[in-house]
Amino acid sequence: MSVSGSTAFDVETLPIDRVDDGTSILLTGDDTEALKTVFSRIVAADEDERSIVLATNAGGRAVRRTLRNAKSGAGDRASVLTCEGPDHDDAVTTVDDIGDLTRLGMEFSSLVAASQQSTARFRAGIFLCSTICSEVEDTRSVFRFLNTNFLTELRRGEGIGVCAIDTSADLETDINSMISGMETSFSARIDIKVTGRTDATLTVSGLSGVDETVDVTL
Repeated sequence: MSVSGSTAFDVETLPIDRVDDGTSILLTGDDTEALKTVFSRIVAADEDERSIVLATNAGGRAVRRTLRNAKSGAGDRASVLTCEGPDHDDAVTTVDDIGDLTRLGMEFSSLVAASQQSTARFRAGIFLCSTICSEVEDTRSVFRFLNTNFLTELRRGEGIGVCAIDTSADLETDINSMISGMETSFSARIDIKVTGRTDATLTVSGLSGVDETVDVTL
């Protein structure tokens, strides 16, 4: 649980210790399940926090269940913006068109604002941003969406953010060049390489107090 008065966020289930307020993490890898596991461990909220998740390939119930598996009760402290409906409760909002980034940004910012009515601290996440890239004609619009909405909300409020990208996704652009462009806007990056059935190595940059590579059990 986060310490009262502290601006850092705990990630007890990963060898990361604490993530400073305002940190934005670009999470990359070619294994979707590994991405989901690491993503949910970072985004799962403590008792005095909220999670806001933009889910491009899963419904609200599935997202909340994944967060609950990562941390007890975290699913009940989550608001989900999903592209797979229907809405099941007030904590799940369904969007009709993932390619409408203007509307998507407005909905996301609205969820962040609503969450701050109950607690200032939040953990925001996009899973998977590569799906959004596959739905738009110009990936530069995704850059604008991230900077105008996702990253801006972190600068305005007391939160951290994780944007997950599947590097094996089939996109009409060079994904490595796209990631290199995105990386300049984020304060940290974690790349996941699966090394065994339940093991992976994280290559970490931009997080204070974390070695360049760390091994984790998924």
